[in-house]
Formats: sequence, structure tokens, C-alpha cells
Amino acid sequence: MTSTSRPAPHPFKRYGQLTLGSLMIILAPLAAPLPGPAGAVLFAGGMILVLRNSAAARQRWARLKRRSPRIGGFIDRLMRRGSALRRHARDKAPVAN
Repeated sequence: MTSTSRPAPHPFKRYGQLTLGSLMIILAPLAAPLPGPAGAVLFAGGMILVLRNSAAARQRWARLKRRSPRIGGFIDRLMRRGSALRRHARDKAPVAN
């Protein structure tokens, strides 16, 4: 754990958030046919909860993003992750020569 990361939550809270996040990811395809962005919101919320509370999930996520950066970048922007927003803004900024 780095010095800039936040402290680990209580184990019961962590497992509860992991369970809720997993359930949200599982339910996202069921909500996708509904009008509006319900499936995307459920998926993004579930991914956020899982990635915040599981080191193994973060490692797999990083591996997936290396293999298919286009999909990983899209989902990062969908989840409104700070790193993705900064990277997107940096890529759009004009190059100073």
C-alpha cells in the first residue's frame, strides 16, 4: 500500500461492498434493455466498488487494459475514473513544440 492511498475499510464493510459491486455487475445485463442508461450505471457502479476493494481485481483490470486499451479506456471513462479523465484531457491537449 502506498502512502497516498486511503486506509483500508473495515473487513465487513469491504466484503459488503465487494458483494454489492459483484451483484451490480451481474444485474447490469438484465437492466440494459430498460430505457435509459440503467445497465451502464449499474456496471460502472459495480466496477467502482469491486476495484476499490479488491487488489486481485485491480491487477486483472490492469492486465485487461494492457491487452485491449480501447475497451479499458472506454470503461474507465464510463466509470469516470480520475486517471482516465486526466489521460483523456492530456491526449486532447495541443502538443507544445
